[in-house]
Amino acid sequence: MKVLSFGSLNLDYVYALDHFVEAGETIAASERSIHHGGKGLNQSVALAMAGAQTYHAGRIGQDGVMLKDWLVQKGADVSLLETDPELPTGHAIIQVVPSGQNSIIILAGTNGSITETFVDKMLESFESGDLMLLQNETSCRDYAIEKAAEKGLKVALNPSPMTEELAASPALKYVSYFILNEIEGKAVTGETDPEAICRVMKEKYTNGIVVLTLGGDGAVYYDGTTKLSHGIYPVKAVDTTAAGDTFAGFFLATLAAGETPEVALQRASKAAAIAVTRPGASDSIPTLEEVLNTNLGEPLDAK
Repeated sequence: MKVLSFGSLNLDYVYALDHFVEAGETIAASERSIHHGGKGLNQSVALAMAGAQTYHAGRIGQDGVMLKDWLVQKGADVSLLETDPELPTGHAIIQVVPSGQNSIIILAGTNGSITETFVDKMLESFESGDLMLLQNETSCRDYAIEKAAEKGLKVALNPSPMTEELAASPALKYVSYFILNEIEGKAVTGETDPEAICRVMKEKYTNGIVVLTLGGDGAVYYDGTTKLSHGIYPVKAVDTTAAGDTFAGFFLATLAAGETPEVALQRASKAAAIAVTRPGASDSIPTLEEVLNTNLGEPLDAK
């Protein structure tokens, strides 16, 4: 199975701060670093590091060559990556506080220049049974979902950043896997209880499997019949920037390798736990070998 990761690529400017900036406030950062980022790039790296045959499709500006080189270094195919001669690459300004929590501002740049023509060309390389993963940081999202489903691809959606327009999108009926957190689940279902989110998601989108991440309470898998849960591993968080992307990539790559949802939940949870112990976005994503061979102890009980 080939995996198409259709999504954003960003240059991440990360600022270390004592606390998040408040309205009207000016504070000094103790440090700034530049990382490869964008949810699409992060997820492509996670997929490739987890062993999936990964193709990244997206667009960068001439200032984004380092992102293309990074994908190649991490094992992703970049033959579907275009360079725009005029627009800048998307970028993000990320505030990170001592607890490891982050706050992010993004500028779309070339991520917002995806056209239907680009999507049609992108999908020519894939066939029924392949998998497409996407998020909500590029243009032509709904068109890509619908066209991929028409062609018989399985579609996985990480609905982030969540918007009212995405929550109400009719294209969601074509999604095979929803990988989302509680905030995103509430936006789609109106529910706050994890069990209610899973139930209503499945009622609304009967063809979709729900994978709900719950922060410190672990993660839940629900396909309408089977419900599985997995707790988090007790690690010290340094930077949570790419934790969700790492989880999504490892979960889907594990399923693509023919493993069970139980194994996919365990492996994705462990990969995300390793990632949060390191600074940066895609820089923090572990290899499959690390995930399989690192002993993090027993996971905490899931809620």
